Amino acid sequence: MQKSQRADVLSLRRLTCLPWHSPPHRESQRTQYHITAACYEHRPIIGNSPQRMADFEEKILMQLRVEVQCIYAWVILPNHYHLLVKTSDVKKALNRLSRIHGSTSYYWNGEENLRGRKVWYNLVETSIKSDAHFWSTMNYIHHNPVHHGYVNQWQDWAFSSADDFLRDFGRNKAGKVWRNYPITDYGKDWDPPEM
Repeated sequence: MQKSQRADVLSLRRLTCLPWHSPPHRESQRTQYHITAACYEHRPIIGNSPQRMADFEEKILMQLRVEVQCIYAWVILPNHYHLLVKTSDVKKALNRLSRIHGSTSYYWNGEENLRGRKVWYNLVETSIKSDAHFWSTMNYIHHNPVHHGYVNQWQDWAFSSADDFLRDFGRNKAGKVWRNYPITDYGKDWDPPEM
């Protein structure tokens, strides 16, 4: 294996949370999940302020790391979020997220003097079925701020794993992943772009 090929393999293993120098050991075929949650009626409750978005991003990543082996990708938008994770117990991960939803609802409603307001609408997980599904999901998550019109380039959105992805994978490889695993109709009709 050439030095550049070795570097490519190590980069991929690090990005996908596999052991760097040994074959991967998977306990289950279905341990990778795309998790998404939306605010009630797609209201921009998370996006009340940039500080709220940053605090929520920090909280969700810190708390979720307790329940999952790896957070591959994430994006926090004003009214919903997406995560791509590896976990052997998705129910525990979803339970942790539900508790975060409860605490943020209470805090945000108090902050805005809106006690009783429904903040969260849904929390859904989809198991990743193949490598192509994994990489298309990665691209979908990073591209979501562009899809919804918040930025022109996905790497310009502050509340996502895009910078980590580019740093770990490199721009050339990220471009190759984008071309090889296009999102095409991925997520079509889930919600309108203006949401």
